[in-house]
Amino acid sequence: METWLLIFLSLSLCAIVNLLLNKKHKKQLPPGPPAVPIFGNLLWFRRSFTDLEPLLRDLHARYGPIVTLRIGSRPSIFISDRRLAHKALVEHGAAFADRPAPLPLTRFLTCNQHNITSAPYGSLWRLLRRNLMSETLHSSRVKLFAPARQWVLRILTAKLHAHASEKSGAAVMESFQFAMFCLLVLMCFGEKLDEESIRAIEAALRDLLLYSRQLRIFNFAPVISKHLFRNRWNKAVEMQRRLKEIFLPLIRARLEQKLKKKETEERFVHSYVDSLLDVELPEEGKRKLTEDEINVLCSEFLNAGTDTTSTALQWIMAELVKHQEVQAKLLEEIEKVVDKEAEEVKEEDLQRMPYNKAVVMEGLRRHPPAHFVLPHAVTEEMTIEGYTIPKDAMVNFLVAEIGWDEEVWEDPLEFKPERFLEGGAGEGVDITGTREIKMMPFGVGRRICPGLGLAMLHLEYFVANLVREFEWKSADGKEVDLAEKVEFTVVMKNPLRARVIPRRNSCN
Repeated sequence: METWLLIFLSLSLCAIVNLLLNKKHKKQLPPGPPAVPIFGNLLWFRRSFTDLEPLLRDLHARYGPIVTLRIGSRPSIFISDRRLAHKALVEHGAAFADRPAPLPLTRFLTCNQHNITSAPYGSLWRLLRRNLMSETLHSSRVKLFAPARQWVLRILTAKLHAHASEKSGAAVMESFQFAMFCLLVLMCFGEKLDEESIRAIEAALRDLLLYSRQLRIFNFAPVISKHLFRNRWNKAVEMQRRLKEIFLPLIRARLEQKLKKKETEERFVHSYVDSLLDVELPEEGKRKLTEDEINVLCSEFLNAGTDTTSTALQWIMAELVKHQEVQAKLLEEIEKVVDKEAEEVKEEDLQRMPYNKAVVMEGLRRHPPAHFVLPHAVTEEMTIEGYTIPKDAMVNFLVAEIGWDEEVWEDPLEFKPERFLEGGAGEGVDITGTREIKMMPFGVGRRICPGLGLAMLHLEYFVANLVREFEWKSADGKEVDLAEKVEFTVVMKNPLRARVIPRRNSCN
């Protein structure tokens, strides 16, 4: 009897120890600095969240390629290794395709997550993304907007010609942003609006985007904070109302044109709004999108396509000012492909310009507009490299660090487009990361930026035409400053000022 009792107790003890060990192993988060409940990591008492990127470099050097930070009570996991990123985002793509639980502010700004960026991984996200990809970003649709790109190129070159005589240089970023915004507005609403109308949309969107930083307080006890900060809340509501008042006439005009088309078969330019007016939500009784939901999707389309592209364009042109030999080599390629009398570098010409593409790729590798992707979350608890990724954790990937990996790129902080030509480390690089990840400026996996193809086209098209039209030199012989700062994207701390000297006028 005593023997059986001893055996029973021994087995029970083993089972308890095994359970505890398994539980401990199962819940082992990636390593990170000391933390306390509610407040998070102790280092936040002496470091600012704006120092996140240099802080993560230090932590990855100390703890390895996957670390945990606690910003408040929620764990945030950061991955800096390209192989781990591929394992998570491609090999286990579906599991890592969710978004973290939304904060109250996110719900307010996105009409309860009715946009592609914030929607959880599921049927709504698939429907909205499929609509964007098939109806607006499909190659056949993108070709329809070739005249729009020509129109915007004329706007941009005219603005730059107006500054051609300034030896102190032109501040070109504003012109880049306005040109990209003109193009995206036309693609969104199908209308060539005048400059005043475009500026009004641009200002309303940017004001709300910048002001949203002051709204983070409403993530904490929103019922109370709305009363304590009533003026701040009312201003945000007023900003949304202002944007809606601008968008609604444009949306309703497209609806009226669609109805006319059905009656009279009149043809008109396709727009993103046209596709949104046709969307039905099958899981909600096949209802149409509300006007508020269409507003949110239009805002997403304009914000996502403007700042990222104009930021990347500024970085690339800054490098061409800094590296005159690269600019000269690019011009030589352009002049071999494009007839001297041609009005522009056409989109079909770009296919015969490998160096132009290499310049764009190197610009995106060296200066990705976003140094992190938008936060991911796992659909269920996962294990990677022996560490637990909890369902409530935010998971992020260091885009810039992955593109600067010394294991892949020699002198990674140098600007060398030749890397992407035959024999270079970037020859045939898969920017989608499907086979392997060497750089990921558009993200990777299920949540990869749907506008990847459009962004590459716009960058190649505008870089080639701007170099053909103008000689780009530093202002008053000053060195280009490549210091960075974080805004909506990672921009130049000291925006590019460049002397833009017309080439073709001097030839005629």
